Amino acid sequence: MTKTLSKHLQAIKSSGQGLVIPYIMAGDHERGLDGLFDTINLLADAGASAIEIGVPFSDPVADGPIIEEAGLRSLTKGTNLEAIVEELQRQASPIPLVLMTYFNPIYQYGLERLVKDLSGTSVKGLIIPDLPHEHTDFVLPYLENHDLCLVPLISLTTGSERQKELLADAQGFVYAVAVNGVTGKASNYRSDLDQHLQNLKDLTSLPVLTGFGISSQEDVERFNQVSDGVIVGSKIVQALHQGQTSQVQNFIRQASQVKK
Repeated sequence: MTKTLSKHLQAIKSSGQGLVIPYIMAGDHERGLDGLFDTINLLADAGASAIEIGVPFSDPVADGPIIEEAGLRSLTKGTNLEAIVEELQRQASPIPLVLMTYFNPIYQYGLERLVKDLSGTSVKGLIIPDLPHEHTDFVLPYLENHDLCLVPLISLTTGSERQKELLADAQGFVYAVAVNGVTGKASNYRSDLDQHLQNLKDLTSLPVLTGFGISSQEDVERFNQVSDGVIVGSKIVQALHQGQTSQVQNFIRQASQVKK
């Protein structure tokens, strides 16, 4: 089956518009999870293509300091995966949501239970950064008959044969990691990054989105030339924490208007 996330992003890509997916940490709001849909609607109204929802975790190996601190703030408010799912069941988002979580919270929650509980919600994708491709069989059978995509992450160090393996059955979009390291790293990009992104685009018809270190409109414009759009995390998380909602809206609005 062609899933909602795939169709939605492919339609934007086909229109010639660049894709922009902001990341937010669930529960990192002055009202905790009660403010989650305020943020979702704010980003959707500004033109976000989809929204990545982070689940706070005590050992976030892929997260830089800004997102790690956001996770700690969220955890102090009592946020956990179960509470996030309950909140997501209460309301619908105008655009697809992608849940970003490490494997341990999913395992503790129960894979089959999680997929069942997300059925009927606006969550249409999962990103599990610490789940090796060799172990995706722990997850994929549960997604087979559900409208959920497991989004692959591909790093700069992933060889060409491994890229083909990761993309063979991929759905939703491809998360192309632009730097070696954690999120929020200063955008000192490698000289071969553009070629890496082009190689990925040659291997798949899925949208290829560039993430890690995206922090300016110049970054957005650059990566819309060599990929299908961007994922913006640390910049959004920090600005929202500082109450700079209008700046966030303006950034998303400008990024969503960038034509390829």
